[in-house]
Amino acid sequence: MPIKAVIFDLGKVLIPFDFSRGYLGMEKLCNYPAAEIRERIRATDLVYRFETGLVEPHDFVAQLSGLLGLRASYAQFCEIWSSIFLPEPLIPENMLAGLKARYRLLLLSNTNRIHFEMIRQNYPMLRHFDDFVLSYEVKAMKPDPAIYQAAIQRALCPAPECFYTDDIPQFVEGARAQGIDAVCFESRAQLEREFALREIEWG
Repeated sequence: MPIKAVIFDLGKVLIPFDFSRGYLGMEKLCNYPAAEIRERIRATDLVYRFETGLVEPHDFVAQLSGLLGLRASYAQFCEIWSSIFLPEPLIPENMLAGLKARYRLLLLSNTNRIHFEMIRQNYPMLRHFDDFVLSYEVKAMKPDPAIYQAAIQRALCPAPECFYTDDIPQFVEGARAQGIDAVCFESRAQLEREFALREIEWG
């Protein structure tokens, strides 16, 4: 069945990130070392609730600042929180432009409002996407079937006509369970081989 929609994950597929950059930034504004900051955040469900849209950005920042004793303004926090993203994308913009000309192009991401607003401002390549399926907007995170169903609906074609790539095997399996043709992302070269197998053209 020919592919009609191409769906990308965001982090570590389009844009690389490193959480340690954020923890190190917060370390300078509180009394905890970066490693303990990470463990204190992981011990709560705060990020999960933020990325499923159950907590608004200002409330999230207030709650996290209380948890860590952060001495930072909202703007300072957003800058540190978004410092995890690295400047050089993993996928070239001309590939996205080429795909956009031939297929419906979607982004499917577990993310939050602070991160995504920063990404849209700083990565012009996102302008090529027809739609964004974001966990905080659809109130579901991968591998919840609901987020894949939202992607299929916005792809405007049946699941088998959707191709998806994600760096996390569990999320790839979640997509396959919904009938989507999905592969685990390893590199640009590997993705190009997967495209060739499916006769997905972009060049």
